[in-house]
Amino acid sequence: MCGIVAYIGAKDAYPILINGLKRLEYRGYDSSGVAVLNGDLQVYKKKGKVKDLENHVGHDRVKGNIGIGHTRWATHGKPNDVNAHPHVSGNGRLSLIHNGIIENYVPLKEALIKLGHTFESDTDTEVMTHLIEEIQTRDNLPLDEAVRIALTKVVGAYAIVILDKEDPDVLVAARKASPLVIGIGKDEFFVASDASPIIEHTKKVVYLNDEEIAVINRNGTLTIKNIDNQVQNPFIEELDLKLDAIEKGDYDSFMLKEIFEQPDSILNCMRGRISAEEGWIKVGGIETKMEEFLSARRFIIAACGTSWIAGLIGEYLFEELARISVEVEYASELRYRNPIIDEKDIVIALSQSGETADTMAALTLAKEKNATLYGIVNAVGSSIARLTHTGSYIHAGPEIGVASTKAFTGQVTMLTMMAIYLGYETGRIPRPYYIQLLKELEEIPGKVKKILELNEQIKAIAHEMKDATNALYLGRGYNFPVALEGALKLKEISYIHAEGYPAAEMKHGPIALIDENMPVIVIATNISAHGKMVSNIQEVKARKGKVIAIINEGDNTIKEIADFVIEIPETDEPLTPLLSVVPLQLLSYHIAIMRGCDVDQPRNLAKSVTVE
Repeated sequence: MCGIVAYIGAKDAYPILINGLKRLEYRGYDSSGVAVLNGDLQVYKKKGKVKDLENHVGHDRVKGNIGIGHTRWATHGKPNDVNAHPHVSGNGRLSLIHNGIIENYVPLKEALIKLGHTFESDTDTEVMTHLIEEIQTRDNLPLDEAVRIALTKVVGAYAIVILDKEDPDVLVAARKASPLVIGIGKDEFFVASDASPIIEHTKKVVYLNDEEIAVINRNGTLTIKNIDNQVQNPFIEELDLKLDAIEKGDYDSFMLKEIFEQPDSILNCMRGRISAEEGWIKVGGIETKMEEFLSARRFIIAACGTSWIAGLIGEYLFEELARISVEVEYASELRYRNPIIDEKDIVIALSQSGETADTMAALTLAKEKNATLYGIVNAVGSSIARLTHTGSYIHAGPEIGVASTKAFTGQVTMLTMMAIYLGYETGRIPRPYYIQLLKELEEIPGKVKKILELNEQIKAIAHEMKDATNALYLGRGYNFPVALEGALKLKEISYIHAEGYPAAEMKHGPIALIDENMPVIVIATNISAHGKMVSNIQEVKARKGKVIAIINEGDNTIKEIADFVIEIPETDEPLTPLLSVVPLQLLSYHIAIMRGCDVDQPRNLAKSVTVE
């Protein structure tokens, strides 16, 4: 969850660290800090966002060309100056930053206290710092060897970078179940949680694998070894990322930028994979494992948060279009059950970052049971992309806003293409309907663009909802998961309590909540259930509920009974989620802005959930 950045080279480290922390702030923003070495160890830490750290440093001249920086999402210990990273060893020699959780920190801490160590913070990270110090001083070891031995004694997840005041030409980094990438420049190195702080300096990177330790030397050498002390050959990759993709440009927020990027991000997901004119769709990840897909007993979709909701849409798609049995699982629950999984199952993992800890653990479990693993991720080179047997990138581009928008529609686009492809290959979709679906799918980016033109209208409706304390979202069929996603977005960024329900379930409890103060957002674009949705709206109106309806263009029936309507272009029913979710994203965005909320960095959340 936290963001890590480090530098060693000939330049001043502090400006590079601060700029890198700003790039990584979407990963955590409870507190931040830097440590820069210049003969002495200069450490600055501050509760709050990176701008608060900058103000804290003020006009101090933080000189030195080796340093580490961290922006925190709190796990152990409340957000404050003391618990902020970097942490310093008891002898003042070492400074360490950490993303992850050390599960056995309590017995380690107790053992270290008996050895005379004292602790200032409530964090597991400080315990790791003291453990490395104890091993280093007791056995008179170089830093990298002390780190390696210490990591054999910890249980949990970690990405760490550590520096040593008495060895100012070396950084040591290591990872397990938490991402870490090393940028290779000209006579300089960068380390970060992801590529966003690195791209403006170099495009050459090495992604560390689990239980690998990197020894980075100012003389230009990079040595990678595993926890068993075996030297590894680093694989240098070229980043396919542009700097303007991680900047806001003319938009007020990353979230708004990413909502408006969806015509392009959906098109990029489809690019080279579909041609309605030539009558084909291709999904390379499936083609490489076609035998397994055709003989699969069922699909298990494992995901968390918004990705789990995309997986629910995938269940509808696969079962209707390809007639394949699907189970959608919260990865966090799947990993702690004893699920029945075997070699006849395809486990599909959905993750925007490709680093989600629970999803990674669920995949590891499924791999042990010999299932075929398929990853749908956005981040090239991510851990899930490497762990799975095959998969597909959604090519949505960097998503910086914590509340997912374009990654969600990218995942749904990918699942839609997979379902159409498998449905046609297995003969479940007749060719005329197949060509129709391809044509409709190719029109989706243009229709999303048309919906975005309704921004001001949606903003006006948001004004009517901004003071609500609760909201109810209703949908049927493909639009039931969209109702869940709409409610999640509202909760995430505006802090209004909201729930999504199948419209038919309203009478089984939620209807008791409806009064004149309860806005009810009804997603009513599916023609197959239109009459039922009209009845649901009438039931809400009879109890004085305020109805905001997402409808197809020209639906005069619902327009006459709803308080507010947002008309969107019509499409084939399996494709409706790609359109009906967009006005809900804009609605949540404008409500949050009107309530004075930080839409890019909502409280208590972080973008990449790399801890349990």
